[in-house]
Amino acid sequence: MTHAFNVAVIGGGIVGLAHAWQAARRGLRVALFERTAKAEGASVRNFGMVWPVGQPAGELHDIALRSRELWLELGRAGVLTVQECGSIHLAHHADELAVLEEFRDRRPHDVRLMTPTEVAAAAPLANPHGLLGGLWSSSELRVDPRVASARIAGWLGEQHRVACHFTTTIIAVDDNRVIATDGRTWQAEQIIICGGSDFQTLFPSVFTDSGLVPCKLQMLKSVAQPESFRQQPHLASGLTLRHYASFRECPLLERVQARIANQSPELDRYGIHVMASPFPNGEVILGDSHEYGDDITPFDKPEIDDLMLRELRKVFRLADWTCRERWHGIYAKHPTLAVFEAECRPGVRVFTGTGGAGMTMSFGLAEQAWNRWLGVTA
Repeated sequence: MTHAFNVAVIGGGIVGLAHAWQAARRGLRVALFERTAKAEGASVRNFGMVWPVGQPAGELHDIALRSRELWLELGRAGVLTVQECGSIHLAHHADELAVLEEFRDRRPHDVRLMTPTEVAAAAPLANPHGLLGGLWSSSELRVDPRVASARIAGWLGEQHRVACHFTTTIIAVDDNRVIATDGRTWQAEQIIICGGSDFQTLFPSVFTDSGLVPCKLQMLKSVAQPESFRQQPHLASGLTLRHYASFRECPLLERVQARIANQSPELDRYGIHVMASPFPNGEVILGDSHEYGDDITPFDKPEIDDLMLRELRKVFRLADWTCRERWHGIYAKHPTLAVFEAECRPGVRVFTGTGGAGMTMSFGLAEQAWNRWLGVTA
């Protein structure tokens, strides 16, 4: 028996959920397919950071802020807890503080500089030794990545009548039909493939020519910290300035990059920049690293964890540095695009490759895409 829908979304991670939500809120009949019992990919293996401050000024920053509004909408609807925690970039070197000042001058309405005393009061997790200041941004949110996807999927099923099919692997798309491994089929006028870093199962030739590369990151979680370490903003080190596109607006960033390349080339080798996301239960998610393409293996590198912990201890302070969990995630990234989109055939699109900004950008990118596909003027 073939079931008919307006839209079929393949992939139950945050990108697929964003498309299912945007289609459903336009009154379309939507089916969502995920091969596992719940999302297990990059959508659950991250900091839980919604991070507009990392997006360059202009359209991408606007999309991130729109995504932020949609996350808050989910919070108000009781789907999951969404904390308006904000973020602080820490400066422990003079060249880092100079970049933060330059960034502040370019975005005076978005951020403000904090003195070391102000940082210490707002974020006891920050290491005060050698701290020169911080950059406060109020736009960042915290969600629990371990539960966010599952709760959004449940809400979409209950409130928007999205037909969610978990433990259902789609192995082919043929004549606007999606076909599962057990032979079941579903008909859909539009099919959106949001398979994350899976480049092999559906339309592999599209991915071969896409420019997409997989990126592997290693991460850690601490044991629960004392009460004084909880309810804090996200924290990013000066190393993070090398990672996010927003800081490339600052010419002085070259000094930070040169210092790190000369003094600690091993950090560039593994793409290490360190951040901390403290959760209300006292646990802190820590990381991370970046390996690309052929450098990726199934095996985590202990030296990466050691390097991350070395740098984390310089800029953050925990009462207990015992690691409760260690893991890695793999996401798809495009070298120049915020997301990779391709029409494989009429009515069948691939939409993936949000890189490490999936939690930040997916809702806004999906809304923008559906407006364009349906000819809606925002």
